[in-house]
Amino acid sequence: QLQAFGGGLVQSGDSLRLSCAAAGRTFSAYTMGWFRQAPGKERELVASKGQRTYYVDSVKGRFTISRDSAKNTVYLQMNSLKPDDTAVYYCAVSPYYSGIHTEPRKYDYWGQGTLVTVSS
Repeated sequence: QLQAFGGGLVQSGDSLRLSCAAAGRTFSAYTMGWFRQAPGKERELVASKGQRTYYVDSVKGRFTISRDSAKNTVYLQMNSLKPDDTAVYYCAVSPYYSGIHTEPRKYDYWGQGTLVTVSS
C-alpha cells in the first residue's frame, strides 16, 4: 500500500527528495513518517508528520517532511546531505495521530525501502 521512491547515489552537500505514495486507503488522520536504517544500526525515525511534526536532531535544519493529502503522499526533502545520512529509507504510517511516536512498532504500514548513498 505504500510505495517509496527517490533514493540514489549523491555527493556530500547534494539534495534528494523522497516520495511515498499510499494506495488503497486514505491516511489523512494518521501520522506519516520516514525511518532509516544504516548497516549495523537500528532503524530510527528521521521525521514524522501527524498532528505534530518531528525531526531527529541530526537532520534538523536540513530535512523537511511534507504531506499532500490530495495525493495521499508524503515527501522528505533532504538538503546538505552528509555521508552519515547513508541508509535505506522507509516510509511508514502510524494510527497514532497525536503525540510523537519514534518506535517502529507504533507504525502499522511500511513501504519498501529506498537506498540513499551519500559519498564524501
